[in-house]
Amino acid sequence: MLRLRRKLRIETERMTLRLPLHSDFGPWTDLRRSSKAFLQPWEPSWSDDHLSRRAFTNRVYWATRAEANGTALPVFLTRRTDGALLGAITLDNIRRGPAQAGTLGYWVGQHHARHGYMREAIQAIVHHAFNVMDLSRIEAACLPENAASRGVLEKSGFKYEGVAQSYLQINGRWRNHVLYANLRNDRRGRTDVG
Repeated sequence: MLRLRRKLRIETERMTLRLPLHSDFGPWTDLRRSSKAFLQPWEPSWSDDHLSRRAFTNRVYWATRAEANGTALPVFLTRRTDGALLGAITLDNIRRGPAQAGTLGYWVGQHHARHGYMREAIQAIVHHAFNVMDLSRIEAACLPENAASRGVLEKSGFKYEGVAQSYLQINGRWRNHVLYANLRNDRRGRTDVG
């Protein structure tokens, strides 16, 4: 028997977080292209076909399968007042069993940065992960010099845990990352870095 899945929607004060749709191709491409210089210092190198319709179609299919299988929660951030695409956030590498954990990644278009959208989205995803998905730990990593990313994580309840050497290839180079985590039942208190 075919079971119809309820479409995932997470509502925040100003946004709807939802799976990507094929109809998002134009707005996504425009936002990524116009924010390229802003995003590329913090991201893995873009493939030659990064902005192609085929690559986007594959992204939509992957997001749908990953959410259905419970391995990732990849959502787009859309502003409720006008439906504008603002960015994306993905809870990926979801591990069940004794770990009950996932890894958070995110980006926001340059023109939408510094308006509190990502903080709002992170808080909504963390709430959903802890209260709906029953996860216990959400991890995130960013480049040490990415003050904006570190700030949004810290303001969203994530705590600094250390440094991972050569953690990811960013913009074509293996880079160290600072590691953060948010725990459902966190008793650690503040973990300020010097």
